[in-house]
Amino acid sequence: MCMATRDIMDGMFEAYLEGSVEPDDIPQTRDPVYILGKKYNAIQELDMIRQDIVSKIWFTYRKNFVPIGGDEGLTTDKGWGCMLRCGQMVLAQALITLHLGRDWMWGPETKDSTYLKILRKFVDKRQAPFSIHQIAMMGVSENKEVGQWFGPNTVAQVLKKLVKYDEWSSIAIHIALDNTLVISDIRELCLSESSPEGGRSMKCTSLDWKPLLLIVPLRLGLQEINPIYVSGLKKCFQFKQSLGVIGGKPNLALYFIGCVSEEVIYLDPHTTQKSGSVENKETEEQVELDYTYHCKYASRINILSMDPSVAVCFFCSTETEFNDLCHSIKKELIEPEKQPLFEITYEKPKQWTPALDDAVEAADFEVTGEYDSEHEFEI
Repeated sequence: MCMATRDIMDGMFEAYLEGSVEPDDIPQTRDPVYILGKKYNAIQELDMIRQDIVSKIWFTYRKNFVPIGGDEGLTTDKGWGCMLRCGQMVLAQALITLHLGRDWMWGPETKDSTYLKILRKFVDKRQAPFSIHQIAMMGVSENKEVGQWFGPNTVAQVLKKLVKYDEWSSIAIHIALDNTLVISDIRELCLSESSPEGGRSMKCTSLDWKPLLLIVPLRLGLQEINPIYVSGLKKCFQFKQSLGVIGGKPNLALYFIGCVSEEVIYLDPHTTQKSGSVENKETEEQVELDYTYHCKYASRINILSMDPSVAVCFFCSTETEFNDLCHSIKKELIEPEKQPLFEITYEKPKQWTPALDDAVEAADFEVTGEYDSEHEFEI
């Protein structure tokens, strides 16, 4: 890129971050701000908080992409793809954490090959393993037609299937159903080694651990969140393994990445942008497109305004991190709470009847009426 273009882009980014009016994204409060397990001081570390947020990969509605499922297929996910985009954001953050580290930060000049490789995994075309095309088509196996709205559990089940086909991503997804985290199931998933006969090897060390994306779908009330769950839900954002919460407001999917006081901080996919690939970020157009994958400012709402159907997410790169998470859940999420968000047990209870892959979508949103997306801002 020539120096003139670079100067223009730097100026664009400064305007992009600063703006003419101070945004109301993070409150000026002495209460701690948590962003995916990292604790900040809003008064002293506002710039660091915003840099952390803008570094998260932000997936939104896109338009004018290759039709999904053939020439007559959909060319935009506006109005139906918000939960699919939230699922992409969770998975992308897991890959960033695994391959670049939790402290990695994005900037306008970022051309890190690993970052660009991760971004290409989600580009809007059939060949990309985690594209809107792949997620929508795999959703058919979960009884969701292309263009039909997903719930948190559905997108989790679809991502669980898709990651198996991408060896480089090198992660396993476990979905803890019936409000119960079964440790033995996860250890079998992440530590098992298949023999030629398909059996399990007796040799399992920490080096054998397959990085884990843990998703816990929950229903925290009927029409609204029961206040008894608020303390536990806020605690989830504080664990260092936190990967946020897939959820939303009624009929609007959002990706919650943090909390402050009685509010939750989120990235909103309800912006329609043009489709395209950043590739190796070599042209001015590709540089500009890279901006569209990073949200200038997050938003926030009162935690009680969330839809009660959520999926709490954690990422454990190593066995030690998983053991630490289990300890934290027991000591901070279960023992102190009158009504814990979920239970944790080593072995599957004998009375457990549903198979994990056949579970009913009990944690999904109840969508009523026609979804209205005409108010959305397009850029």
